Amino acid sequence: MSITTAPAISQIEEAESANRFDEIRAKFGLFAVLPLIAAALFLPQSLPWDQRAMLATLGFVVLFWITETIPIPATALIGIAMLVLLGAGSPSEVYGAFGSPTVFLVIGAFILARAMTVHGLDRRFALRVLSLPRVGDSTYLTALAFMIVAIALSMLVSASATAAMLLPIGIGVVRTVGDLIHGDSSTDKRKYQTRFSCMLMLAISYGAGVGSVLTPVTGIANVIGRGTVEQMTGYQIPLMDWLTISAPYVACLGVVMFAAIVLMNRPETRHIPNGSESFRTDYLALGPMKRAEKIVTAIFSITVFLWVAPALVTTFNISNVVLVTIADHLNEGSVVVFMASTLFLIPAAKKTPTLEWREAAKIDWGTVILVGVGLTIGAMMKQTGLAETIGDAVAQITGVNSVFLLCFVAVVLGMLISETTSNTASVGIIVPIIIPISMAIGVDPLIPAMAAIFGGNAGAMLPVSTPPNAIVYGSGYVPMLRMIRTGVVADLLTIPLILLAVIGIGTFMGLYLPA
Repeated sequence: MSITTAPAISQIEEAESANRFDEIRAKFGLFAVLPLIAAALFLPQSLPWDQRAMLATLGFVVLFWITETIPIPATALIGIAMLVLLGAGSPSEVYGAFGSPTVFLVIGAFILARAMTVHGLDRRFALRVLSLPRVGDSTYLTALAFMIVAIALSMLVSASATAAMLLPIGIGVVRTVGDLIHGDSSTDKRKYQTRFSCMLMLAISYGAGVGSVLTPVTGIANVIGRGTVEQMTGYQIPLMDWLTISAPYVACLGVVMFAAIVLMNRPETRHIPNGSESFRTDYLALGPMKRAEKIVTAIFSITVFLWVAPALVTTFNISNVVLVTIADHLNEGSVVVFMASTLFLIPAAKKTPTLEWREAAKIDWGTVILVGVGLTIGAMMKQTGLAETIGDAVAQITGVNSVFLLCFVAVVLGMLISETTSNTASVGIIVPIIIPISMAIGVDPLIPAMAAIFGGNAGAMLPVSTPPNAIVYGSGYVPMLRMIRTGVVADLLTIPLILLAVIGIGTFMGLYLPA
């Protein structure tokens, strides 16, 4: 039986079109920024100067984050300097957010994730799952396995690192199936733009995004969202409370995303010749776990245990004074920084530590800057009073007057913004606005804030929506139109799921600010 595919769309034409779009929006940001800043500073005369300075800075940051006129971390640096130069706050007030435990949480987590990548723990785990019997022989099961692996890995390392690690493995599978469909081999990537290639690549991308939502430390957008809530309300959402909402949401979201992928990209064939055997061969070639891998695994396991220890003490009503005192001092940021730093001390070989600084220095310092600036924006919006002003104004204009409507607005806006800029920037924009609106209409802000965080993480239509989307699109095996069509279906299915999770579970478990 012959198998045919739809004509491939030229990847070159799509790339050129995407580049033109990026150039247009970047130029728009450049031309619009000065009028926007001037309007924010001089038009709302009824606002005190510090609020106008904060509004001008917020307008600049949001505009440049969406248009990406310059790199997002560079925009963040300019924005934090503007707060001081325009008089929104003193240097100590503005830069103080970089002393937040959240910033050190990110640094420590990045170092730990870097060690896992350096020593190949992520690849070992991926190949182990993919080499399971029958998994690699079926196109459906292979795509499902890639998605499960991506979900699991993105709970340990960043979503972008997960996608980058799984991509070369996925490309090998795509080319094998492409040769099976067409009956020959070729160097032309367009030949491999099959429905299966889209299904597999999007399984990697969407899986990496799904897993990153599980905990407040697995995704940088989560870190910024949770940190902003703490800055603006003085309350940090407990790890176990977050997990109570996110765990069922992530499980359901994984099913929904895979259903959307399969529905929009039914593969041309069900069978992959020698698939499982190929994965098994690659896995066995890794050999037994080396000393460095065992050390990193042990350090990571201890870190996770120390993160959940305070919750265990509370859950089991442990009253031992020593244990309670220790648990009270187990701050998440301090724990991960300390445990990650032991990797520089414990030798993996003679005179060689498990992790050398030259490797640790390769972590994404731009994201660390972005986290600090995101927290600063939230803190300064509250301190200047702009958050309350915006909240009152938006509440009056929109007529939003209930938890459901506010959560719906938060999810949709967060999702729309995340389609054109990073999830991190989207959450950094939406959460500081949703919290004051909640307070203006007399609604507890925690559930709407969670809706904004989940919505800001949910964009899936375009290559620019998430780093994993950009990575798999760059492979050349996912036509733009297929990514958009699949992303639209995934987004529409995700909206009610987020509302059900944050409102239903959040209300049931009593996720509110303490009285």
